Amino acid sequence: MSKTISCIIVDDEIMARDIIASHLSKIENMNVIAQCKNAIEAFNFINNHKVDLIFLDINMPEVSGISFAKSINKNIKIIFTTAYRDYAVEGFDLQAVDYLLKPIAFERLLKSVNRYFEVSASSIENFSEPSENNDFIFVRSDRKMLKVDFDSILYIESLSDYIKIHLSNSIIVTRETITAIEAKLPKNRFLRIHRSYIVALSQIQSFTNEQVTVHRKALSISRSYKKEVLKLLENF
Repeated sequence: MSKTISCIIVDDEIMARDIIASHLSKIENMNVIAQCKNAIEAFNFINNHKVDLIFLDINMPEVSGISFAKSINKNIKIIFTTAYRDYAVEGFDLQAVDYLLKPIAFERLLKSVNRYFEVSASSIENFSEPSENNDFIFVRSDRKMLKVDFDSILYIESLSDYIKIHLSNSIIVTRETITAIEAKLPKNRFLRIHRSYIVALSQIQSFTNEQVTVHRKALSISRSYKKEVLKLLENF
């Protein structure tokens, strides 16, 4: 965990706020930037500050945590905290990261924080617009998100629900389909030549009607892609 996460705690009970703040002080990179005693105070704060995560009590006077959650930017993640089990279903309907039942033990809160990082990592993974100006993508491998520069990719190989990203000195394996990764790559730099292969145009050493050679590796051009591939390569 390298990024500092800006958190606020919203609860009308000062003891409950203090317990959560104490727990978070023991977790690296979790920075409590405010404690608010009601939703109105919290709403005013997040309108003027960048907030990544809210620990939000549900049963509060005037404006409930549920109503407050419905009114804020959906990019701000929420972990609900409450003494009542009855709100859990509605809390998860709002796509909350987690639902903590008071009294909150440190181990249980730590599990929620880890879940937050998993959710955030997934968001990063899914955010890779197919822009010609992008220079990299993030992929999940070995329980972490890896930055992969487009310039470092030789070719990509499909293994059913997994893919291998071949780099000059290493291979990254990630759980994703080749069609999904293709949509994240700039079309002016990568070429699909087979249902199982995408190649970096800059890494092509030679080609024939049947195959493309990348980094001394011969990769087959499939019949369904041949016409488009040869037309592009012959005019490249």
